[in-house]
Amino acid sequence: MPTDLDELGRRYIGALADEIAKWLKQISNDTSRNTPHPSFGHPLPSSDEGRGKGEGRRVLSSGARATGGENVEERPSRLPLLGERDGVRARQSSKSIIPTKGLHEGRSAPPVGVCFSGGIDSGSVFLITYHVMRKLGMSPSRLKAFTLNFGDGPDFQQAREFLDRLGLGLFLEPIEADLASIDVAEAIRVLEDYKSLDVECASMGLTLCRGIRARYPDWKFLIDGDGGDENLKDYPIEENPDLTIRSVVNNLMLYQEGWGVGRIKHSLTYSGGLSRSYTRTYAPAKQFGFDGFSPYTRPSVIEVAEGIPFATLTDMSVEKLYGLKGEIVSRGVKAITGLDMPVFPKRRFQHGALPQEKLRQRLPEQESAYRKKYLSLYQ
Repeated sequence: MPTDLDELGRRYIGALADEIAKWLKQISNDTSRNTPHPSFGHPLPSSDEGRGKGEGRRVLSSGARATGGENVEERPSRLPLLGERDGVRARQSSKSIIPTKGLHEGRSAPPVGVCFSGGIDSGSVFLITYHVMRKLGMSPSRLKAFTLNFGDGPDFQQAREFLDRLGLGLFLEPIEADLASIDVAEAIRVLEDYKSLDVECASMGLTLCRGIRARYPDWKFLIDGDGGDENLKDYPIEENPDLTIRSVVNNLMLYQEGWGVGRIKHSLTYSGGLSRSYTRTYAPAKQFGFDGFSPYTRPSVIEVAEGIPFATLTDMSVEKLYGLKGEIVSRGVKAITGLDMPVFPKRRFQHGALPQEKLRQRLPEQESAYRKKYLSLYQ
């Protein structure tokens, strides 16, 4: 594997784009899923000229409903391409690996929601999904970036800034929630585990999925960035006294497979690594009837990550390791899409959704409380 970050990024995000393309084509082939959601659609500004201020008609995308008594023009929806509002089309990479030969312009796709925080993983998944949908001739108006918003969590502002920098703020859809909607007992029951970080993360996932389901009763497909941290070893080493930079860099599949058979490092339920991570993402989505997809967990993407020469690229420096993920992913997104992806510091889902002091009002830090509740399910 080369040590050139641009080439590493192109291969890594290229594999991600291939997996997303396969998934989009697969879910689009089922015609029963192609019926537009009755409440889905982006209002578009009227292009009529010669109207005075305030005299324009409201334009609804196909499938949207007027509320009555309005002067409404209905036409097929199409979001403006990146940069069109400035009169410049987005520059796309000539090396894009998504084929367009034989595909039909305007090909339909079911609505797709990205579980979005504006972080490296969800941000790259959103941009690649947006890019691939356009390359496949699918309307990007079928895409939304769902962000959990308790009102004062940093993720919502980060998500807004991420999309606004690229002129894509139109895609952002906050899912509002309050502290009372967090149900610890439900999270433990759905997750079937008691580890603090996992219960916290699953609680946020359940709250997000509940909010999406309440707003869109028929929504089916979600896509997320799960697996990205494991692939590029982007977890805080200092939080685990058993880890060193050498053990992380030299252990090929540390975060995917845990510490090996017979060594209990996490809980008595899961072996560790992605078995827990997958469940805290998959289970909340399944609980509310969603069909979720985590492209970073696909074998072809993990295979590229396995070949990255971490020891050479980091010189056994923790700081370099923490910065490596943003470098590889952002360069890969640039190579595949031509877009300059914003990169923000890493933050866990639960810490981005809520300030930590508010998080502790509903989710205690002590694992013993969760374990007691977990054991009560089987007594």
